[in-house]
Amino acid sequence: MKDFEKIYHKIKSVSPEHHFEFTDSPFWILITTILSHRTKDIVTDAAARGLYNKYHDSYGLENASPADVKAIIKYVGFSNVKSQRIIDIARIINHEYGGKVPDTHDELVKLPGTGSKTANIVLTQGFGIPAIAVDTHVFRICNRIGLIKAKDPDKAEEALKKIVPEKLQVEFNPVMVEFGKNICKPVSPRCNICPVSSDCDYYSNVYTKKIRETDGKVKN
Repeated sequence: MKDFEKIYHKIKSVSPEHHFEFTDSPFWILITTILSHRTKDIVTDAAARGLYNKYHDSYGLENASPADVKAIIKYVGFSNVKSQRIIDIARIINHEYGGKVPDTHDELVKLPGTGSKTANIVLTQGFGIPAIAVDTHVFRICNRIGLIKAKDPDKAEEALKKIVPEKLQVEFNPVMVEFGKNICKPVSPRCNICPVSSDCDYYSNVYTKKIRETDGKVKN
């Protein structure tokens, strides 16, 4: 079994601090995360900030028109669906939760468009509650290294809960996201500068093989 904490601290040492557009509002963290699905961070942050500047809170957003919301988030992926969805979320939070975002996984996933990843982002970043948010970066990196062997995000979450100590769970996703954007990229991971290559299954089984094949072609 690999030493998770040793590997994680190496990853953290080369990962820049992750930028969160909102850090003290569970509601806007939730809305930002909903907007982020299939959307680049810079576009997501601009859209969320635009909504905040106009509507301020869940009560303002509940009374917004879908057309006005769509105009603000027009560059976000699936803006048609998301414009109505976030209005619905604001309404539900106001009328069913007294204007406060629920702070349990079971209640969060009842909200429209809120899956386990989004719920866990809200728990960790909005409330400081330990949880494992599995996005594409976390799923890719942890499987590549060999920390887990999971075929889908739900299985990955279950597996990671067993190896990631609670004391690291709040910071875990942001650290892995930055590592995934800067070093362990989806295409052409930068294995040559990766601090955990000696512990990585992908490096041992795939990257080094590619290097040997390239060297062989050059010599021939």
